[in-house]
Amino acid sequence: MLSYAVGHREAIDAVTQWRDLGLQKFELEDHEWVILEQLHDVLKDATLCFSRTTPNLAMVFPAMDHVDRMLVSYSYNKKYLPSIRSAVWLANNTLNHYYQLTDRSQTCRISMVLHLQHKLAYFKAAQWEDGWIKTTEQVVHKEFEDLYSSINNNSDTGCEDDVFESNNDV
Repeated sequence: MLSYAVGHREAIDAVTQWRDLGLQKFELEDHEWVILEQLHDVLKDATLCFSRTTPNLAMVFPAMDHVDRMLVSYSYNKKYLPSIRSAVWLANNTLNHYYQLTDRSQTCRISMVLHLQHKLAYFKAAQWEDGWIKTTEQVVHKEFEDLYSSINNNSDTGCEDDVFESNNDV
């Protein structure tokens, strides 16, 4: 909707100026169009990563990290009006409030570690806190021990650590 309005500004301006339609109260002033265009710019970029691929649990952390970096960047970018920067800053604080709740989710941590592309290397490359990474590793080890240690497996492959580190160690 925002993309449509920004792309059809001239037509919207023309229609809202016609007195006989009674739409003058909806006419936007130039400074309002600037706000609309900047808001469109921020929202378009911040949400683009969510529409690229089919979402899955292992993509939560990379997507949220990406959006966080973008919102922080926008909140300090003097190209945007102070009202846009403030709104972006508040949105990022709200996002981070809920993002921190994923720390309580063992399923999110385990899905990242078991993901063929990510493993613990993602968190190291993204410079997450060492304590958080160690806790995540312990969560996966504990879950494995709780669920699979009782299975009688006579063949020890020695590949247990492969679950945690990718071939491209960081």
